[in-house]
Amino acid sequence: MSGSSCRPWAGTLPEIGSCRPPTSRRRPRHQEGRTPRLVGTIQNRDVVEELSLRQLSHFVAAAEAGSMTKAAQALHVSQSAVSLGVADLERQLGVQLLLRQRAKGLTLTAAGQRLITDARALLGRAEELRVGAQDLGRSPRGRLVVGCFQTIGPFVMPGLLGTFHAEHPGVDLDFVEGSLVDLQSMLLAGRCEVALLYDMDIMSGIERETVYTTTPYVLLAPEHPLADDLSVRLSDLAAHDMIMLDFPPSRHHFSSVLAAAGVIPRIRHSTANFEMVRSLVARGYGFSMLIQRLEVEVSYEGLPLVTRPLADPIDPTPVVLAWPTSVQLTRRAQAFMAHCRKVLQCGPSNRPSWAFLMHRARTSRFTSRGSAPMLAVVTRMQSFEEHR
Repeated sequence: MSGSSCRPWAGTLPEIGSCRPPTSRRRPRHQEGRTPRLVGTIQNRDVVEELSLRQLSHFVAAAEAGSMTKAAQALHVSQSAVSLGVADLERQLGVQLLLRQRAKGLTLTAAGQRLITDARALLGRAEELRVGAQDLGRSPRGRLVVGCFQTIGPFVMPGLLGTFHAEHPGVDLDFVEGSLVDLQSMLLAGRCEVALLYDMDIMSGIERETVYTTTPYVLLAPEHPLADDLSVRLSDLAAHDMIMLDFPPSRHHFSSVLAAAGVIPRIRHSTANFEMVRSLVARGYGFSMLIQRLEVEVSYEGLPLVTRPLADPIDPTPVVLAWPTSVQLTRRAQAFMAHCRKVLQCGPSNRPSWAFLMHRARTSRFTSRGSAPMLAVVTRMQSFEEHR
């Protein structure tokens, strides 16, 4: 049969290379080992042969959007197509996957919660296979979602978005933020492929590798009694009020560091907002302990701040790349991890790289004018920095 006579068969997964529509007949015994299935979720081979990636994508989109209409908009298909795809999937599996409630929209049933993780993984691998087949020998392509701990994000993600895109322009990099628990749950649920977080309270089923390490420091107002010291002993903090960053696991970590020195902190205010901590300290309400360090030592109100290292020996806190143990990482995720190892090996840099500044200079609207003044200024600054 010629290629022009082949037709796609909607709603099914025919064998690769076949131009014939699949039938409902059971495969010969010697071919049963080839049957695709969702590991740990669906065991009936006859049912799995009828499933399609389209049905699974409709189901995942509907579950994530909480609405058939929103899912249809995200997939650029009609609402009836999404509803029919989900209904066919439920009929073939013999279970209800989504609860349809007028007030709450769509919610996952227990069976749906069990299926969606495997469905996301299968769709991700299918996309990786499609993109990989199209781009053999080329750089990774496609969409990559990474997770980042909320207080780490502002220090690393803006830079990574630029440098990773420059190295892998075919990858559409996006990110989600959250607490340690949130990020690990998203990893295990397939909502993101890898995540940058602290090596604390890591769940089972999560692998990680250290990218860089950090140590806590003391944040003070310039008029604070301890601000004149070059370094601060933990025991000296016992007599002063503390502004506690109360975002898990920060409170537990800082309390443990102080407790190891026999200090019970006098907590005057607690807040989950990193910048609120800095503003309260700048106003003189107390000291704080933080890990991520800003280059500009002023608060939102423009008030000055002072940072001092701890005189006590403190174990460093690793920042790690984490990913699910049971998942095979895509080429996109592997490329991102390799990029993080290279760019973050010495920790986050708050100053843009010269490569980034040169890129901005070349693409700036000012360079459209003959003399390209911005590019010239950046080039001279780079030369001065290198020979300083």
